[in-house]
Order: sequence, then C-alpha cells, then structure tokens
Amino acid sequence: MSTSYLKYLVRLLALLLFLLQSGPIDAQQRNSQPLFDMQAMRDATTLATEIQQDWHAVGGDLPTRQKLVTIRVGELVPGREYRVPVRMIVPANGKARGFHLTGGHQTAMLQNDARPRGVERELLGGGVGLVYTVVQVLQQSGQGDLGQAAERRFLQTLDPHSSIQYWGWPATLMRAVTAAYAEKEHFEMGKVALSGASKNGASPSVAIIHDKRMTALHASVSPIWDSPLRMCDQAEWERLRTENQRFVTALRQRNPGANAQRLLNHGFLGGTFGPVYNSQALAAGRRWQDLEKLSSRMAENVFISRNLDALKARDVDLYFHPGTHDFVAFDIAWGGKHHPQIPLYLAVNSGHGQRSEHPGREREENKAAFLLEHFFDDVEPLLEAPTVTSKVNGRLLSVRVNFKPESRAESGRIYWIFDRGSDGSAAYITELFPRDQWKEMTFDATENSWSVVIPLEDNVSRIDFFSNHRKTIQYRSRPYRSCISSPYTRVLLEDE
Repeated sequence: MSTSYLKYLVRLLALLLFLLQSGPIDAQQRNSQPLFDMQAMRDATTLATEIQQDWHAVGGDLPTRQKLVTIRVGELVPGREYRVPVRMIVPANGKARGFHLTGGHQTAMLQNDARPRGVERELLGGGVGLVYTVVQVLQQSGQGDLGQAAERRFLQTLDPHSSIQYWGWPATLMRAVTAAYAEKEHFEMGKVALSGASKNGASPSVAIIHDKRMTALHASVSPIWDSPLRMCDQAEWERLRTENQRFVTALRQRNPGANAQRLLNHGFLGGTFGPVYNSQALAAGRRWQDLEKLSSRMAENVFISRNLDALKARDVDLYFHPGTHDFVAFDIAWGGKHHPQIPLYLAVNSGHGQRSEHPGREREENKAAFLLEHFFDDVEPLLEAPTVTSKVNGRLLSVRVNFKPESRAESGRIYWIFDRGSDGSAAYITELFPRDQWKEMTFDATENSWSVVIPLEDNVSRIDFFSNHRKTIQYRSRPYRSCISSPYTRVLLEDE
C-alpha cells in the first residue's frame, strides 16, 4: 500500500470523525443547555426598554402611580426579537414592596391606565405593587409571524428554546420581574406572587421553579405533575387510543351526531405541558423516542411535582385549581395517588369550557385569601392538604378525611362518581359527577376528621371521590372563604 494512499485514508478517517462528531456534539450542547440562562433573565441592561407611558399619577378612590413599557424577552428564533408590554402599578405614596404578577392581559387593554379591583386594591393598600404583562399566543400581540416561525422550528428540532410554552411565556414573566425591580425608585425587593389560569397557570409554574425571586403561585386549569401520558409513555398512549375508540363507538350508538373526531384527536388531552405536538413532530421527521427524550428533559424544568423539595426549602407557597374535568389538567387521579400533599381545590365539574351547574358546588375566594395570607403577616394560615382513608364494607364505602391537629376546617362535603374514564381520556372530560352524588360529612372533634358512608351501586368496578373543606379568614374585618380538597381518590371495587 502506497504512502500517499495511507495519507489519503488518514485524512478521510479524520474527516469522517469530524463529521460524525460535529452533529452529535452540537445536539449534545443544545440539549445540555439549561432551559433558562438565569443570569440573562435577571440582566436589566438587556431589556431594551421602550417607554410607552412614563410614571404618572392615576387618580380615583384608590390613587396609584403607573408606568407602561415594552421590554425585550429574548429570541424564540435566532435573530428574531420577542418583546412584550409591561404595566407597573404602585401605591400613590411610597415604594411598593414586592408585587403580584399576572400575564392574563391583552396588549390593547394595557394601553389604558389600570383601575385595580378586589384583592388587588387590598394589596396596593398594604404596600404591594402590581405588574401586568401579556402571556398570550403571539398572534394577539401582533407577532404572529414570529409565533409561526418558532412553532415550525420547534417541531423540526424539538428545541424547547423555540417553544412559546416551554421557554417564551415563562421567560416573559421572569423578564417582567427584572423590569419591575429595575425601577428602584418605585419597587423594593419583597415577595413576588404569580397567579393565572391555563397558559397563565402553566407559565408561572415553570417560572417559579427557576426564578428564586418568585415566592408564591396560584394556578388554575394547568399542569402540575409528571404522569405517564405527559412523559410520552408509548404504552399509555396506546391504552388511551383503545379506550377512546371504545368510548366513541358507544357514544355514536347513543348519539350519531356526536363530534367523535374531536374526541379521538383532542388538541390537549395527553399533551406533555399544553397542546399535543406529537403527531406534528412525527410528521416533521421526529421519532417517538425523540418525544420521550424531550419530555424526560423537560420534566425537571416544568413540573411542580419534580421540584417540591426545592420549592419548600425556598418557603414558596403553592395552591392549584386543576378542575375536575379539564382537558389541560387531565390527570388528577394519578396526581391524587402520587402527590397527595400538593394543596389544591377541586370545584366539582369544572374545567376549560365546563358550564355545568352542580347543587353541591361551593362559593370560594381562594385566590384572594391565598394572596392576602402570603403577603400579610396578620392573616391566618390557610388549610393544608388533608389525608384521606377509605374502606369497603359490603356495598358501603367509608371515607375519613383527617386534618392536622392545629388545622381546623369549618365544613366537609364529598362528591363521587362510578366507573369514570381513565385520566386523559375522552370519557374523563365528558362524563360529569352526577348532581345527586354528593353529601355533607360528619365532623369528629376528637380526631379532627370528617367522615361519611357512601352506598355503592351494583355492577360498578370503581369509585372516584374527593371532599372539599372550608376555612374563613379575615383581613381588615372582611371575611374571605377559602376551600381545600382532599386528595382525589380512586378505589377499585372487588366483585361481590
């Protein structure tokens, strides 16, 4: 073999090694990057702030000072800037200490001076500020082209940094905190509580995991935990498809005009952290293993359940309203079993698009009570999540809900449903708790517990139940009704 040929082979081998390494190394570097560069998130010098309305007095029965700006969040697509508006509101006299941050606003509405109502007035009166921003699809903020480009890039690459739900919206909230604290003459460091529903419940759930400046979260109809469907367990997805097909077949027999296609191809049921992108990603050339890998990578970054110890160490307050029939928070049976300590309230037959009235549904003011208790020292603590035990005796189910000795509930009310569909299924969101399947519970002061006996129907294979319990707190002589639920429980019934 000639020397020149050997040199050629060496060069060829070196080139092949380079080509083999360059792709994986780039992918490895991209996948090993933290979801958020927190130093960049906290860097006020890169906000590129544009003042729309400088600080000015806003009169009325609750005078405030307000400022409206737009800020640079970052880049969802390389070379494409993503910006959002931020309105800051502080008491008329003095700095705000901390603030309540919300993203459920519209760009056009933020052009108008805010007239805070309800609990926001109480917060301002107590020296707590308000910060409003926009966590919405980009089409609503005049950045539709950017949103479409980011979605295309995400489906092709599965790079979460191009995902509005994984990166864009949580980053918006973090950058809004940075913008507020940059206004040193109007804000001083304090507690930062976030609240919202749907994307405005999911986005702060991600942000509070990463941003240690944030101290509390009240989130509704949004993901909480890492159930198998969310983790793209392929066997679970096959089970889901089989169950949905059976349900749709039975539904068509009862109602030929039912919209079965929507139930079989729901845009959210089973999604990792929002809309289901599985089929689009597969069509773009990704594999199911890629979906599993992404969900595994995202789990530590987005699910509260994966970060409970760290959040507890930071003394973060949490409260969730997942809904009993919500197509985004579609896995409360799994969560009740695996994470019973997470505090939540289940309004019976509630969720996105649910308008069903139930005679046993409570009237609560959880968000107001939660925010007041978080920001102010002179407010009683809310109820903590209780424990629940149950026992089948013949055709009866005995249920007992226990609270800690120092935590006293004022009421107990239980709801149940037989043979409910599995988490994430079409039946799960379609079949509601019957209007007559609820009871008031009996209180035992010696054990600080609430109990009830539920009659079991014949020919049923399982029963799902949860209970709700009230505690009224006071703030400035006004009562606020708070409610907490026992862990959602599913009991398999043995054949008699």
